[in-house]
Amino acid sequence: MAQKESLDIKHRFGKAIRRRRRELDLSQEILAEKAELHRTYISSIELGKCNVSLENIEKLAKALDISIADL
Repeated sequence: MAQKESLDIKHRFGKAIRRRRRELDLSQEILAEKAELHRTYISSIELGKCNVSLENIEKLAKALDISIADL
């Protein structure tokens, strides 16, 4: 069950990132530049395929002009 919950939170987080990126009308490439991350990593996050470090969550929140709690 813990593995299913882990997948669920990764997918929810990815959807939140994608939703906010689209609200700001940003491409994955532009978000990647703003967050100092690679575009393919942004794609993997949005698809719920990877665990995101706290450091990268902070970078994404800043790049998306949103609090971590609101993600």
